[in-house]
Amino acid sequence: MAKAVGISPSSVRRIWAGQGLQPHRVRAFKISNDPKFADKLRDVVGLYIDPPDHTVVLSVDEKSQIQALDRTQPGLPMKKGRCATMTHDYKRNGTTTLFAALDILDGKVIGRCMQRHRHQEFIRFLNTIEREVAADKAVHVVLDNYATHKHPRVRAWLARHPRFTFHFTPTSCSWANAVEGWFAKLTRQRLKRGVFTSIVELQTAINRFIAEANGKPKPFVWTKSSDAILAAVQRGRQALEAIHSHVRLCQMQASEFVACEQALVLGSSGQGRRRGR
Repeated sequence: MAKAVGISPSSVRRIWAGQGLQPHRVRAFKISNDPKFADKLRDVVGLYIDPPDHTVVLSVDEKSQIQALDRTQPGLPMKKGRCATMTHDYKRNGTTTLFAALDILDGKVIGRCMQRHRHQEFIRFLNTIEREVAADKAVHVVLDNYATHKHPRVRAWLARHPRFTFHFTPTSCSWANAVEGWFAKLTRQRLKRGVFTSIVELQTAINRFIAEANGKPKPFVWTKSSDAILAAVQRGRQALEAIHSHVRLCQMQASEFVACEQALVLGSSGQGRRRGR
């Protein structure tokens, strides 16, 4: 930028800082196109903010393809003036899938590692929840729109267990599923720097992390109302539409310019042919 404009790099940095610009950063986003976005969002956020009495609200999801990674060489421990080291390459020793249910009210997690990620394993996990949750409690389950969660056999299981109610998040809204934050914590605090020589070792580490987290649970707190979220989404839609409208206008102007230029070229060539005759 400094070379293109003809000023010093420090001036560019100062201008960016003064305008609050951070061109080195990019934040991912996606606005849901679910036609029932508002209804689903109010349903899920309502459970988080004001759960019904005598119920258990569980945020359920699967963290699939967790790899048991072993490093090719042992790393060096941390010491004064040097951080811990870890080789950039690794050896894969298999994968596992973690099914987890976060209790919104007390922050405890029901977790189970399984070999595969199908409706059969999901039904087995639902049976685990059925055993873990007190029989006198109604169970509201928040989960995403993965096909496994809507399989006919899962629906049949749901019909046989009337105390369970499924609440699906809007499409492309994984951020609305509270257990995703817990998965991020698991990755950051246990899996990212872990060294696992087998699937059993990986599953043992995950189960130990769940047990330690349940020893000091923290209730999940949702702070933003559904109206505030809907207003933010509407602003995002308006900003995107304004940009797309500008792009479409530029494309139309460019196409009209090209058409006029072609017409002029054809007209001048026709005059040249008539003069030659």
